[in-house]
This record gives sequence, C-alpha cells and structure tokens, in this order.
Amino acid sequence: MTDTADALRAKTQIVYDRLVALHGALPLVPRREPMHELISTMLSHRTTEADEALAFKRMWDRFGSWEAIRDAPLDDLIDAISPANYPETKAPRIQAALRQIIDERGEASIDFLRDLSPEEGLAWLMALPGVGIKTASLVLLFCFAQPVLPVDTHVHRVSQRVGLIGATVGPTAAHAALLALLPRDAYVLFNFHKALLRHGQQICTWSSPRCHRCPLTDICDWYRERAAKDS
Repeated sequence: MTDTADALRAKTQIVYDRLVALHGALPLVPRREPMHELISTMLSHRTTEADEALAFKRMWDRFGSWEAIRDAPLDDLIDAISPANYPETKAPRIQAALRQIIDERGEASIDFLRDLSPEEGLAWLMALPGVGIKTASLVLLFCFAQPVLPVDTHVHRVSQRVGLIGATVGPTAAHAALLALLPRDAYVLFNFHKALLRHGQQICTWSSPRCHRCPLTDICDWYRERAAKDS
C-alpha cells in the first residue's frame, strides 16, 4: 500500500469517527423485510422518504400481494405509486423485477441472498430490471448485514467535497472506491453510510452547505479551496 493510500484510509477513518460522533451510531438491524426493502428502494429514486413510504402504502393497500402488483394493469400501478417521482418509469420496472424474481425463484422472496457472497448477491440483484449498484448494495447491507456500501447522492457529495474520492469519480464508481478505504465490517459500513447521508441532508447540503456547523473543515478539500478563493 502506498503512503497516499494509507493517508486516504486514515482520513476516511477521521471522517467516520467525527460524523458518527456528530450524528450518532445506529444499530444494524433490518427495518423491513427484504422484498419490501427492494421495492421501496426502487421507489425512492429522486423521491423523499415520506413520498416513498406513501407510494408503497398506496400500492400495497390497493393490490395486497407481490403477485397482484406484478399482474396489475400498468396504469393502475402507475396511479398507485404516483406520490413517488417518475411513476411511469418505476411501475414497469417494478413489475418486470417481480416477474423475474417469481419466475426464477418460484416465489416472491429474495431471502436466499443471505447465503450468497456479497459479490454473488450484487450480481444477482443487478440483473433485475431497474436495479443498480446502489439499490443492490442497500438491500444486502440493510437486510442481510453484508459488507457492502450503498452510495447515494449525499454520501457521494460529502465524500467528494472532503476529498475521499476525486472530482471525476461518479456515484457508481464511488461504491468500490469508498469500500476500498473502509474495513469490511457491515456495522462500520452501515454507520458510514448513515452518517454521511445525514450530514449531506443537514449540513453539507448541495446548494448552501453549513460549513460553520461542520466538524470536518480542517480536513475538507472543498472548504479549503473555497477559503483560499475568499481570502
């Protein structure tokens, strides 16, 4: 390992320690059963948590089973999940994913993923229509405590501004880049994700970051560059 890689790992540890201290550590316990987590995460793209929850509730209240959601008239499903953004795109993807799961597994269940390696689980989930690495990683980490790291827009933005990943590293590539800087410990990866997510929502926001409230300014590349421009 090079000195640069060692330094970047050390910086990542500092970011983890300070942001977990600020936002609080959380226990890694499943909040939803795996199929619910998968479909809710598909609904969540560019959608608030409240609207995602409302879209899922409307869908489940109307159809009541995964098989009924799979077989519902497309327009009815689009209407049911309309609180989520882009329902006309998400509805056919959800039905296609359910169709593939049920056809392949014989039931609407992905519980078998707990017995696969992280690499196998990611590959299987990402073969589903509409499922990318963020959704696949989130399901494996949240539901099965697999040592993977979901990178959403907030985790990506904070990591990039602080300088854990380069300016040209996109969200997809950031999954592997950030995972390489952290221990393969599901609890640590979960709390890294949660702490940076909260930080991006509350302090390191996209348009008006609240740097005066941030404990990372002494190690933040973005803050240092902005301070140099203002001096």
